Order: sequence, then structure tokens, then C-alpha cells
Amino acid sequence: MIKLTDAAVAKVAKLAEKEPDKPFLRVGISGGGCNGLSYKMRFVENAKKGDILVDFGQAQVIVDSKSALYLKGTHLDYSNALISGGFKFSNPNATSSCSCGESFSV
Repeated sequence: MIKLTDAAVAKVAKLAEKEPDKPFLRVGISGGGCNGLSYKMRFVENAKKGDILVDFGQAQVIVDSKSALYLKGTHLDYSNALISGGFKFSNPNATSSCSCGESFSV
């Protein structure tokens, strides 16, 4: 399933503090973007039936079963660099991705 680096776990935990009623980070895939599929992330109140919960201690990540097929083996990192900073997905299932790293194709 998806793996978060220590930097990503720390950032998710810090962001979750601002969303006390939404403790879970939902990571998913949707159609769109310049390469056909886009990564989506948002904080949610609870899991839905069929969701996969990945517990990183300080951070709780939820992935729906359909998105899990595309995210298997993906690493999520975070950088606070001024240029190209933010969350970055490294997805071994992607055959191509856009330069911004927010969309991909399989």
C-alpha cells in the first residue's frame, strides 16, 4: 500500500491538528489532469465501507479500494523547499507523469 516518509508523516500530523473533527487523510485517484489520472488528498471525518486504513502513528491515511490498485507501492514525501516544495508522489505504477507531479497515467 502507500508509504509515507517521516517528513510526510510529520506534515500530515501538523495539518491534521488544524482539522480536529477530520482526523483521517484520504488519499485517492480521480480522472483528470494533464495525464489522465490525478492524486487527491483531503481530510475526512471517518472511513467508508471498503476503505483501507494505513496507520503511521501520528498520521492516519485512508485509501478507497479502487484507488489502492493505482497507489500500491507509492511513496509520499514532503519537502518544505521554496521551489518545488510540498507533497510529492513517487508511484511505481505510473508509466508517465506530468512535470508538476500531480497527474499520471498507467
